Amino acid sequence: MSERRWPRSVYGLGDEPDARFSMANERTFLAWIRTAMAFIAGAVALEALAAPLDPTLRLIASLLLVATGIVLIAEAWWGWMRTERALRQNAPMPAPLSALPAAVGLLVVAILVGAGLVVGALA
Repeated sequence: MSERRWPRSVYGLGDEPDARFSMANERTFLAWIRTAMAFIAGAVALEALAAPLDPTLRLIASLLLVATGIVLIAEAWWGWMRTERALRQNAPMPAPLSALPAAVGLLVVAILVGAGLVVGALA
């Protein structure tokens, strides 16, 4: 069965783990995908609602939200693969990757929005 599953770099290794663990790994992957979609939706909302911010800072914050969302999608996939491989090889779980970029991206966007509000109020 594993020869027919994709990606082979994951399913071609080790033994089939307990389905509960694979499904928990999949739920974590999907949670990060939802988080990435929320970042991208936040970028659209920031631009579409024309928040009372300095336009340049608003655009930079929106682009940063989109970039963070894209990074989170890539890291969700990479993290799912790393964890599934570890499960199949009965190896220690790898360290999570996605929380730091999400936190940094959100912090920088919050600073930009705050600065944009100040600049917009002064203009």
